[in-house]
Amino acid sequence: MTEHTSDCATPGPDGPAADCSEVIAEVWTLLDGECTAETRAKLRRHLEECPGCLRHYGVEERIKALIARKCSGDKAPRQLYERVRMEISRTTIIHREG
Repeated sequence: MTEHTSDCATPGPDGPAADCSEVIAEVWTLLDGECTAETRAKLRRHLEECPGCLRHYGVEERIKALIARKCSGDKAPRQLYERVRMEISRTTIIHREG
């Protein structure tokens, strides 16, 4: 998971990390359309106000689109998702350090 809490603009009761952690934990339910309307609205509000979480959401969205495109819409095995995500994270870290 990418580090992003320093960009959080919507602190929760325990500070930004708690609220961001909740949003990041729910990103895939939002992407898959598996959350309630109330949760979807809450997540979208947070994403509109938090550049770090929005960036993370964008990465996850691109991973999902890439997997769907490469697998012709079939569900990708969880191992493939994790490998792709790890490579993207590694590339992001190298890019930021360089």
